[in-house]
Amino acid sequence: METHITGPDVGPPTLERIRRAPKVVLHDHLDGGLRPTTIIELADEIGYSGLPTIDADELSKWMLRGADRKDLTLYLETFAHTVGVMQTSESIHRVSRECAEDLAADGVVYAEIRFAPELHTERGLSIDDVIEAVVAGLDEGSHGTDLTVRVLCSAMRHLDRGLEIAQAAVRWRDQGVVGFDIAGPEDGFPPDDHLLAFQFCQRHNFHITIHAGEAYGPRSIWKAVQFCGAERLGHGIRIMEDIETGPDGERTLGRLAQFLRDTRTPLEVCPTSNVNTGVVDRIEDHPIDELIQLRFRVTINTDNRLMSGVSMSSEMLALVDAFGYGWGRLRWLTVNAMKSSFLPFRERLQIIEQIIKPRYAPLEAWSDEPPV
Repeated sequence: METHITGPDVGPPTLERIRRAPKVVLHDHLDGGLRPTTIIELADEIGYSGLPTIDADELSKWMLRGADRKDLTLYLETFAHTVGVMQTSESIHRVSRECAEDLAADGVVYAEIRFAPELHTERGLSIDDVIEAVVAGLDEGSHGTDLTVRVLCSAMRHLDRGLEIAQAAVRWRDQGVVGFDIAGPEDGFPPDDHLLAFQFCQRHNFHITIHAGEAYGPRSIWKAVQFCGAERLGHGIRIMEDIETGPDGERTLGRLAQFLRDTRTPLEVCPTSNVNTGVVDRIEDHPIDELIQLRFRVTINTDNRLMSGVSMSSEMLALVDAFGYGWGRLRWLTVNAMKSSFLPFRERLQIIEQIIKPRYAPLEAWSDEPPV
């Protein structure tokens, strides 16, 4: 199914036009993107009785309310229900398949989906069983679409299975797993608690992204990059605390901020999620535009589509509405993300040159914007 814009339907970025434009997402949690109907059906199938409601619309609203409590720890509590129904190979496979289907329908052409295998072993599955089910489901859901999808394995930062998860991720590197991550509560659980896991990945030339700079400041980012070898930063927006603004409005970058910009370290920015967790009050207050103006390597992401009630298209539209972005800026963000992916270089280049640039060309030609 083709999702790109053809014919005369070009114009300013609207939700439907953005949906048909190619998009790339690097930060999307599998257990944060379930369909409400699927949660209810799986709960019935596997005997999970913890749901607050079995009405799909009410469950969707409950998730939104539960996540929008301006605190990362409270935000994470909503995942008890999605993880609760993802404890069999069949349920994990279904959720993964539907994840790929939903992203493809939203015009996403490349995605890296992350999940924590250790959270799905309550009913006897092994770590490898979980990864196998995810990979198979994503493959099935993306088959016959424009979507290329890969996997990131996350370890929970407040638990102690980091090395085990890193070893499993490396075992599956030739079957769709492209990187290792740590996730969960950031404050109080620094990334170097999992130093052995990161060193294992480094010794095996395996990619690393780390949640840092969301619920904790620059020190978390510094440890992620300089102790643990992070190639990308999940969120990373609190690097703004290492940037000073003078009386004349001139920005002065601290040493860490300068390092991130100089090394083109990608920031996996998730605007709506940051509002939900209380990092900022509104999209209009989000530092993403400042980071873009300062020429950091910024990418835009969904984080958790169910909990935040978003898609890649809606996240892009939110930036259009808040900051007046046009097609040129949306293309710039998309190319940034594809450049920053953990896909091999030749494959990255192929998607940029054969899909992203050609499909944005008529849109940018219409808008006649100055080059970004």
